[in-house]
Amino acid sequence: MTASVYRRTGLLALVLASCASGQPRPSAAAMTEAKAKSPLLAPWPGPWSGVPPFGSFTVADLKTAMEEGMAQNLAEIDGIAANPEPPGFENTIVALDRAGAPFDRASAVYGVYTSTLSDKQMQAIEEELSPKLAAFGDKIVQNPKLFARISAVYQQRDQLRLTPEQQRLLWLDYTGFVRQGASLAGPAKEKLSALNQQLATLSTKFNQNILAEEGTQLVLLESEADLAGLSQGLREQAAAAALSRGKAGKWAVLNTRSSVDPFLTFSTRRDLREKVWRMFIMRGDNGDAHDNNAIITEVLRLRAQKAKLLGYPTWAHWKLEDQMAKTPERALALMKAVWKPAVARVHEEVKDMQAIAPEKIAPWDYRFYAEKVRKAKYDLDENELKPYLQLEKLREGMFWVAGELFGFRFVPVEAGAVPVYHPDVRVWEVKDSAGKHVGLWYFDPYARPGKNSGAWMNEYRRQSRVSGEVPVIVSNNANFQKGKPGEPVLISWDDATGMFHEFGHALHGLNSSVTYQALSGTSVPRDYVEFPSQLLEHWLSTRAVLDRFATHVETGQPIPAALVAKIERSKTFNQGFATVEYLSAALIDMKLHLAGETPIDPRKFEKETLTALGMPDELVMRHRTPQFGHVFSGDGYSAGYYSYLWADTLSADAWEAFLEGKGPYDLEVARRLQQYVFRAGNTVDPADGYRAFRGRDPGIGALMRKRGFPAPAAGSAQQ
Repeated sequence: MTASVYRRTGLLALVLASCASGQPRPSAAAMTEAKAKSPLLAPWPGPWSGVPPFGSFTVADLKTAMEEGMAQNLAEIDGIAANPEPPGFENTIVALDRAGAPFDRASAVYGVYTSTLSDKQMQAIEEELSPKLAAFGDKIVQNPKLFARISAVYQQRDQLRLTPEQQRLLWLDYTGFVRQGASLAGPAKEKLSALNQQLATLSTKFNQNILAEEGTQLVLLESEADLAGLSQGLREQAAAAALSRGKAGKWAVLNTRSSVDPFLTFSTRRDLREKVWRMFIMRGDNGDAHDNNAIITEVLRLRAQKAKLLGYPTWAHWKLEDQMAKTPERALALMKAVWKPAVARVHEEVKDMQAIAPEKIAPWDYRFYAEKVRKAKYDLDENELKPYLQLEKLREGMFWVAGELFGFRFVPVEAGAVPVYHPDVRVWEVKDSAGKHVGLWYFDPYARPGKNSGAWMNEYRRQSRVSGEVPVIVSNNANFQKGKPGEPVLISWDDATGMFHEFGHALHGLNSSVTYQALSGTSVPRDYVEFPSQLLEHWLSTRAVLDRFATHVETGQPIPAALVAKIERSKTFNQGFATVEYLSAALIDMKLHLAGETPIDPRKFEKETLTALGMPDELVMRHRTPQFGHVFSGDGYSAGYYSYLWADTLSADAWEAFLEGKGPYDLEVARRLQQYVFRAGNTVDPADGYRAFRGRDPGIGALMRKRGFPAPAAGSAQQ
């Protein structure tokens, strides 16, 4: 999942911040003085066109810088809107792309703090700024003089002799402003702005509720008996987790997926598996101060009002209009085509597990017995595999793949040469095959209180060349549990896959080669942005990576060929569980946002909808509604969680392009992939970009083959 901070997502240069309504605009002299005083607003110092100035400011400075940055950005916008010269591409569209650089710098750092260092002080600032951020975006979109200029340029587009990239930027600006309400009448604009501010406040509260429960809840393991079934490595991680929460001498399962999933897979204590499972799936749903259900009801109500105000029947119709899917119906058609075979596969998987389980399989049993079945069917034991999956060695493997496919070389930046926001963070310089600087890659791998759960990629600075060459800065963030100091961290195969996935997002940003920052890197439709990342997952299991980088933690020996063969044979194992776990969440998301203004009780809606879908009793959604941060911590993936399946349709088909060629490291296929996908950003329509790479449109055949499901009927659910 990407988490680029406040970027244009194929719509417009909307950064999310503002001054309070009616606040007087500071003078130019005052803004210049503020810029000079704040390292958050000034051009970043240091090498490589500057780096974020971590360590040179306080948390309180973030609030001041954000508000000053908003004011400066609004002044720039007013200047563009009031330009006495006739509207033109350079003085309007390019000027808009260049605007807001000081705010971009401040908001990049602000995003790092809200996602990775969210203590009480930071949360208070975030609560105060969230509605202001939404109001600021509205002030840009609802500036009538600015929109009049954009519209005037758009109307004369055929006479301007624009390049294809310029045509794309102009179209995105114009349609983006319209979709965000720029053409509404005055009272409707005011209503829209009020809705946006309310939604921003609710999303912030939703996320903080989840952070609170993930950061404070745990299952404490008191004795050796509580550790039954856990490997020595998992025991050490649990001990380190307990120590980090002030429970020295004990062991703990934290309320994060990277801590919970291994316990559910290996613990022989069924009572403790249930306790851990319930803790995890009940986040945000405990009827206490951090319960998210009322927030969800209100968010859905406000989103439905916003969609209606903008002229759309539902929020889902508004969200999907500028995505690859275009309509909810097309997204649902793909999901339904995969749902039935996935559920059928779950029933087969449960039957296999039930044959060896003394009790009826419950959701807290699924991972445990699936692991036993995998060992029996494929002679593949996660405990046998895990010693070969060292975090740092796999990171080296990712770098190697980037070199083979794209010619990149990652050079570690000496500790202290670049400021970082936490001691866990390390930095690498990225160079191309000619030795030219491409960008910087920050790596923040470990869990800590105040850090969002899961894994994601950020772009601190997007690549562009409209005002000279600006190199990209990206980061990958994860939540691995530290072991003993100085000892290698071992991770699961799923976590290793996740690392490659997020690194795919980073490579999408690092490869970017566009003129305008609004079109840069991962600034593409949501159901396309996951394509490059899901595609990169395939390289983890290639022999070249496993032979070089999957080495035993104690002996240093490469992973045996026999074990690699077992991995290959088991690729489609448990795909029923993985697909239904994900797809149930995607279907709930879409159906919630197709309900319009119908009042929603989240608990009741989730239960009734899953029953109607035929959700197997033995598992739950990957993200239950009260903790569905993709959808309710912001609106990025709202009515859009289907995107992972849509994008995997592309990635499965693209992977077969390599297999049809000379294999995973076919340089000609990699060249086309780099040219038409990874470098292109949003300079072309994604469907056109994919056709240029593949030579045709994708179907779902490759997706079904990848998951081991029956082939679809001819012509069904084509994208």
